[in-house]
Amino acid sequence: MQKVVPSLALAALLLPVGSAGQTAPRPEDVSTLDGIIRAYYEVVSGPAGEAADADRDRTLHHPEAWIAIAGANAEGRPVVDVMTLDQYHENSGVRSEGFYEWETDRITRRSGNMVSVWSSYAAARTSGGEPFTRGVNTITLFHDGERWWIMNWMFDASAG
Repeated sequence: MQKVVPSLALAALLLPVGSAGQTAPRPEDVSTLDGIIRAYYEVVSGPAGEAADADRDRTLHHPEAWIAIAGANAEGRPVVDVMTLDQYHENSGVRSEGFYEWETDRITRRSGNMVSVWSSYAAARTSGGEPFTRGVNTITLFHDGERWWIMNWMFDASAG
């Protein structure tokens, strides 16, 4: 009897990995810098009434990744909220309005297996719609010899 072995790409889409039952990453999401940045924007985009794709997002982020959102307090003083990826998704919830974000420009700096990306973006309420805001995400990535990982990202909510 011949044993059937699924392709790596198919296995990555179907098989859970890790003790937490985390879904394996899509190879196209983590095999290239372009792929992981594209996926970074895709996971947060979608229509009203849905939440960001937290399961797919977890496959992009290193288990020790952190997120920082800068802004201003009631007195107008700069503040920053630093959190884990799970805390970010717990705080985000279901979208009350459509939210579609995409990259408009990128500045990349690399040193060995570490990459820093300044990713300019626009966001609209509909896919392909007129942007209601623009800004910059700063994203730090690491390549472990097999795949890319998002180590952290930050944006300034008061700058948009």
